[in-house]
Amino acid sequence: MNFKTLLLLLSVISVFLLSCESYTPEEKEYIKSINEIRANNDEWMKNDLNSPFNAKGKVDFHGLNYFDVDPSFVFKSTFVPYDEKKPIQIFGTKGEERTAIRFGFLSFKKDGKEHRVNLYANVGQDSSLYYSIWFTDKTTNNETYGVGRYLAFELVPNIEYVYTIDFNLAFNPYCAYTSAYSCAVPTKEDYIDLAITAGEKKYHD
Repeated sequence: MNFKTLLLLLSVISVFLLSCESYTPEEKEYIKSINEIRANNDEWMKNDLNSPFNAKGKVDFHGLNYFDVDPSFVFKSTFVPYDEKKPIQIFGTKGEERTAIRFGFLSFKKDGKEHRVNLYANVGQDSSLYYSIWFTDKTTNNETYGVGRYLAFELVPNIEYVYTIDFNLAFNPYCAYTSAYSCAVPTKEDYIDLAITAGEKKYHD
């Protein structure tokens, strides 16, 4: 066996060992469920007339880009409302002013450090409130979209409830795919001092 062949063999073995990281049966089932969600989302993005790739002019779809599913980026947290829920001015990616309510926060610990994510209340077209988490982190504008990413959130009212913060479900706003959309820009208070290598990556290079 010559040296080049040995190096190639060692490289293949290294890749194999890295890909065989041990997960519990529960974690394997969780990874499978997230991959199924991603496959269904790709199908919707590609084919549904209401998706951002079809609704405002046809945009080339080549599949969304993701980090590998990582169960270590799933956290449990209670919601802490802010005493004062005053409306604040934020901006969209087209420069327009918007109003949102910084409603409260959730916290989680990663690598021995405490982190916080803000929860925003927004007024929908039917005057109902809906809730969003927006954030930037150390991957922003590198592996991930330069504006930031979002997490969907459903607030359970009037009771103490333990929520799941799952960064494997972090997604890009529609403006990440086409300039036909404008999306809310996370503020400096929404920065997480952590490389969140989970969820959706950049769509365009």
